[in-house]
Amino acid sequence: MSSVSQLFADFMTANSPEQSVAVLAAIITLGLALAKVRFWGVSLGVAFVFFLGILAGHIGFSLDHNVLLYTETFGLAIFVYALGLQVGPGFFNSLRQDGMKLNLWGLSLILVGTILTVVFWQLTPVDLPEMMGIYCGATTNTPALGAAQQTLKQFGLSGGGAALGCAITYPLGVVGVILAMILLRKFFIKGDIETEKSQYASDETFVALFDVVNPGINGKTLGQIADQSHLKFIVSRVWRGDEVIVPSSSTVLLNGDSVLSVTTKREVSALEILFGRRSAEDWNKEGIDWNKVDGQIESRTIVLSNPSLNGKRLGHLHLGSTYGVNISRVTRGDIRLLATYDLQLQYGDRLTTVGKAEALDNAAKYLGNAIQNLNEPNLGSIFLGILLGLGLGAIPISLPGISIPVKLGMAGGPIIVGILAGAFGPTFHIITFTTRSANSMLRRLGLSLYLACLGLDSGPQFFQTVIRPEGFLWLGIGLAITVVPVFVVGAILLKMRKFAFGTVCGILCGSMANPMALGYANDSVHGDAPSLSYATVYPLCMFVRVVVVQIVLIALL
Repeated sequence: MSSVSQLFADFMTANSPEQSVAVLAAIITLGLALAKVRFWGVSLGVAFVFFLGILAGHIGFSLDHNVLLYTETFGLAIFVYALGLQVGPGFFNSLRQDGMKLNLWGLSLILVGTILTVVFWQLTPVDLPEMMGIYCGATTNTPALGAAQQTLKQFGLSGGGAALGCAITYPLGVVGVILAMILLRKFFIKGDIETEKSQYASDETFVALFDVVNPGINGKTLGQIADQSHLKFIVSRVWRGDEVIVPSSSTVLLNGDSVLSVTTKREVSALEILFGRRSAEDWNKEGIDWNKVDGQIESRTIVLSNPSLNGKRLGHLHLGSTYGVNISRVTRGDIRLLATYDLQLQYGDRLTTVGKAEALDNAAKYLGNAIQNLNEPNLGSIFLGILLGLGLGAIPISLPGISIPVKLGMAGGPIIVGILAGAFGPTFHIITFTTRSANSMLRRLGLSLYLACLGLDSGPQFFQTVIRPEGFLWLGIGLAITVVPVFVVGAILLKMRKFAFGTVCGILCGSMANPMALGYANDSVHGDAPSLSYATVYPLCMFVRVVVVQIVLIALL
């Protein structure tokens, strides 16, 4: 038995490809198992992978340094690129609606943290270079540490103290955001947040029934009415007595007709004036069986899986004239879009289609409707995107008044390319679609590898550094710089501004450049709200952190 134990110990400690895989697999397995355990009703989730990595590194487990750096970089690149793909389709819509607001709150969190750091520098015996290192570690921003070290060198000072301060505070900086979110949830959230509907998981469509009593449109075709009114609406059904019509642009409306229209909320009042009268019945409530509305026309959800249609404009398909069906809305991720003529379709879109059963069958064959094809992600486009993202992250960007160029880095580059690929890939007829399960698998795999390696890398020095005379002071300062701004800004957003919890979590994680905390947020809240707000604030806040560190050093040294 002892010989078996010795063989196993030798295998786990001798650097080799097999040993590297085994150590990482063991850390991730145990970490994810602990992630399911709740202590006093709270779980730190995927953070346990990071903790076990630190523990494994402390007791002597290690990987070859190059293997460790490769796996850490690869895991982070996979995670952030898949995150970009996930939020890409709805990102620019979110940015147009609330991008400025979300970024301002992210910048306010940076401001609070920076002020707190300067106050600690004034009140404690910690020197400014070490304090800025503590700040970089507490905000998990290694690009900012690099900028700080370069600035210190320009003043003839060593950057070793800054690096040491970052090393001490980085691990708790990683988990401090999670701790703050747990406190926010305990104090400000009542009920089950998993069923909370985010204000950013948007439905851009609104269904209303109108009675045609306006003599000005009596006898005109739907095409003429749409051209003259310049309103955005889709008529999915027309009731004329006992007859149900699947309308086209050439369908003539008569007084007394009832039209079921899909539009946007802001167009409803104008459409009521246009048609004459709106029915009081609520056609937007959950649970409506559209196939039982009239019994003559069916409503189906057809999945666009024909690769040749990826990136095509909906109106160019001529589905109404060719197949006798109407598309009333298009669901893309968590967003419902109005099926306008110029809407650009994407592979994987779910089209709400109305028509006769045989017509729907024919349209489904043309559109694809092969759900099994969606389960085969285009791995080539994924790795191409990661390659382009790493290239983008390596480009130095010079900013006026800043001593060294700023880079997006291995986290910033891939997430931006992922967002662009998810949003605009169809424009270039590139299939970037991944199912939710495949995307979730990529994100979890990447994040687990990244955290296991990050923990292993921190483990050997962590406890040794903490027990230094100044270690506990630095650790306490770093934890305060992490938790206090996150909790204060989060409390304001939840209590005073009434933001959804998922959106708040994304703002906090993005402004702190903390992908692990985002993993916790995604595990706690269903939907894309945390990821959308994270991706919205991350690029700007990452840049600002790097700039702020240099400004503080230049101003106070």
